[in-house]
Amino acid sequence: MTKKEKVQFVIDTLEQLYPEVPIPLDHKDPYTLLIAVLLSAQCTDVRVNQITPKLFAIADNPYDMVKLSVEEIADIIRPCGLSPMKSKGIYGLSKILIDQYEGEVPADMTILETLPAVGHKTASVVMSQAFNVPAFPVDTHIHRLMYRWNLSSGKNVVETEKDAKAIFPIDTWNKLHLQMIWYGREYSPARGWKLEKDIITQKIGKKSLINELLKTNKQ
Repeated sequence: MTKKEKVQFVIDTLEQLYPEVPIPLDHKDPYTLLIAVLLSAQCTDVRVNQITPKLFAIADNPYDMVKLSVEEIADIIRPCGLSPMKSKGIYGLSKILIDQYEGEVPADMTILETLPAVGHKTASVVMSQAFNVPAFPVDTHIHRLMYRWNLSSGKNVVETEKDAKAIFPIDTWNKLHLQMIWYGREYSPARGWKLEKDIITQKIGKKSLINELLKTNKQ
């Protein structure tokens, strides 16, 4: 298969498996999505979705959020981990949104990346999922799949994002990155990886990885 054929195979297979693809993090608007994505750093989406209802019941907008202290925010979000840093970020970005953007999350990648505790991936998710602006946020699942499928070197997420944007058509990015996340969880996980279930890697995967997995399974 040529690289172009491999890319089309990935797109077609994921579309068959996930014609409708849900956003993993529960939210109701750009602000609640921004907070949920920020909380998801080094924390599972399941855990985040357990915590955000408690937080958003008290503060689901920046004006109510800044009425809480950093410590109060930290107490609520503690199960998500990194609560000292995340709580300062949530309070700080909420204040900036009020002071500079009339309490609204700006649909601007560059501005989002300047907000406290908001990195490139978080900003990309918000641009893609809240504002439908083409972006390709790379999480651990996508990083792993791109390497397993021999579509990226796997050096780092920056390179993986660059490679993904270069090979996949821009009009597929927003849906495709979500489809890849769900595929990675269901068919090609980091642990308990079974090649017979991973239909895409079977077809286009990195040969050395496949041989290594088969060898391990025989032992």
